[in-house]
Amino acid sequence: MAGTLSDLQIEVLKTLWDHGEGTVADVQERLKPERDLATTTVATLLARLVRRGVVARRRGEGRTYVYRAAVPEDEVRRSMVGALMDRLFAGDPAALVHHLVEDQDLDEATRKRLIERLRRAAEEDA
Repeated sequence: MAGTLSDLQIEVLKTLWDHGEGTVADVQERLKPERDLATTTVATLLARLVRRGVVARRRGEGRTYVYRAAVPEDEVRRSMVGALMDRLFAGDPAALVHHLVEDQDLDEATRKRLIERLRRAAEEDA
């Protein structure tokens, strides 16, 4: 699956998730003005994402390709969080949650939401 993706690759994928599909030119335009990338750069990014299996392409008009995300956003998120957990927390989800709760400046509302989600997950497992 996705493993880890660069910030730029994620931005490209977000344009496809948000808009369904697009050509190289479409993706390039959607990334502006934050990312003013050359057409060749966007084409290379998309080609690499196709090779990784996270983007699919089909022939459009003429010689253009139309790209779309081949995997849903939550699947990419799950894969990347799993890779992060493996690398930084030895695959231990409790250590990741502990880090989020103890080492981050979470406001009370966020902390309560996190606790509530953990409570619901525990109830579902019971």
